[in-house]
Amino acid sequence: MAHRHPEAPNSSACEDNIGINQPNNPHRTVQTKVVIPNYHGEKLVGILHDTGSKELVIVCHGIKSVKERIPMASLAAAIENTGISAFRFDFAGNGESEGLFRYGNYRREAEDLHAVVQLFQKIGHVITTIIGHSKGGNVVLLYAAKYHDVHRVVNISGRFDLEKGIEGRLGKNFLDRIQSSGFIDVGSKSGKFQYRVTKESLMDRLSTDMRAACHLIPENCRVLTVHGSMDQIVPVKDALEFDKIITNHVLRIIQGADHEYTSHQNELVKVVLDFIRDHSRCNDTMEHSPSRVHGLSSISPRL
Repeated sequence: MAHRHPEAPNSSACEDNIGINQPNNPHRTVQTKVVIPNYHGEKLVGILHDTGSKELVIVCHGIKSVKERIPMASLAAAIENTGISAFRFDFAGNGESEGLFRYGNYRREAEDLHAVVQLFQKIGHVITTIIGHSKGGNVVLLYAAKYHDVHRVVNISGRFDLEKGIEGRLGKNFLDRIQSSGFIDVGSKSGKFQYRVTKESLMDRLSTDMRAACHLIPENCRVLTVHGSMDQIVPVKDALEFDKIITNHVLRIIQGADHEYTSHQNELVKVVLDFIRDHSRCNDTMEHSPSRVHGLSSISPRL
């Protein structure tokens, strides 16, 4: 049975309107801070790159990240330069948004994204693409599996098996430790407290099945997975698993790129923009070929 939510209310605040003419951008862009309530009454804060176009791309960050970091900021700026509007925001409990940070929270963050999509649809925007980096990649895929109102999705370095990669953050024997105390406090390398992982939030992550979710993504939803070959956080083999399961899927591996694409922002931006611009081939694929559509290519950085 489909889950229904009340309509997201109108954004409650818009401020810091700044008219910007960038050197290589012929479009006059207004960047506006927008505040959108989620379904729990928490205020989600984002930046709208408004080019005047009703087409809108939404960009989502990863775990313990914010809308100002790469690759979110660089992607939004590049999308803006094409004349398409973009919106990057902080999930609840992150950055400027209200709420508590939660370690798991994948499906709840998909609901945050739904509140954002509904708001912009209500005021006349057409959401053409949703983009997520790292944990945000999982969120946009979960969104596509549940809500079928956005037909292009970009998963940047998302993790396929959410049972993996936990020990690196929580340490050895994390299950026994959290069963015993009910929580684990995560600190920096210097020992400074960063955040608390509760048993409930860990179980939320462990119960999030990306394989099952990917099977629910409809065939008319075109998905791009991008991954760096030198990613030390999420192994590149996870991208290959997404490619095996998602029906209408393109896989791009960027050679030499790490998890943040630190030295490969230009290559990442090019791959994502090519996908966003690819309206006609997307439509032709679905109209003329009901079979699985996959593309795999490797991109080396320009010297």
